[in-house]
Amino acid sequence: MSSLRGITFKILSVCVFVAMSAIIKATAEYVPPGQAVFFRSLFAIPVIGVWLALSGDLRTGLKTSDPMGHFWRGLLGTTSMGLSFAGLGLLPLPEVTAIGYAAPIIVVIFAAMFLGEQVRLFRLSMVVLGLAGVLVVLSPRLQLDPATISSRESLGAVIVLLSAVLVALAQIFVRKLVNTETTSAIVFYFSVTAVLLSLLTLPWGWVVPPLHVVALLVLAGLLGGVGQILLTTSYRNTDASLIASFEYTSMLLAIIVGYTVFGEVPGAATLAGGAMIVIAGILIILRERHLGLERARQRKVGPTNLP
Repeated sequence: MSSLRGITFKILSVCVFVAMSAIIKATAEYVPPGQAVFFRSLFAIPVIGVWLALSGDLRTGLKTSDPMGHFWRGLLGTTSMGLSFAGLGLLPLPEVTAIGYAAPIIVVIFAAMFLGEQVRLFRLSMVVLGLAGVLVVLSPRLQLDPATISSRESLGAVIVLLSAVLVALAQIFVRKLVNTETTSAIVFYFSVTAVLLSLLTLPWGWVVPPLHVVALLVLAGLLGGVGQILLTTSYRNTDASLIASFEYTSMLLAIIVGYTVFGEVPGAATLAGGAMIVIAGILIILRERHLGLERARQRKVGPTNLP
């Protein structure tokens, strides 16, 4: 029952985040990315604050022993968010989603580089498969023939890929933070840092948007807070290795929303490359789950073999 609850919360969080991305895409022509980041982060804070109060974590859960760790995680995450929001204004929603799947693949590389994690042949092969899928998705956008591709779309592809790289770097900081910090602190201080950093983009053309756009941006922030709560709750109920693969349901949702709301039809490269990235990601998750179960079994059996 706990596993079913965790999966349910995970899928709900995916639905909420796809809806949030669709709203950001719908408002991209009215406000610059930095201003969208501000609304997304500011209006997530009250939702997260209420959640922390109700769960009893508001007082003790926000203590931190690594403020600079939160800052660097916030800097990378906020920059990635801004780039992703910019990409949503330049590319179809399914394509942005597919390229974003590169982040978990890149995390494997960065974990080996910065955390000293061992990458065996299987994971390395899946990383190669995932990166090949990214290249397939990007291939139509990075052609050199100006008659077949627009510079706007090429820029969008590069921006979203850079966003995925920064997300992966941010995850490395999160892996370090979880050793000393609570989940509540990581979630809360990221939102606060994102609000403050987004204000630095004021000189780059913030605008006074129409009222309906303001309402949509506020809704995006509220959804961001709700999505974060659902995501955190899902991992509290079920092993991360079990529910992580359900992240890829966002591709199906992105295709449906992209087609019905924005009239976007994903190309063959997006579908083929996206499938390669999803397969690589799921196989890495399944492999890690198998190894985790095997290690747990060995720890359980080990003591009985002692004399």
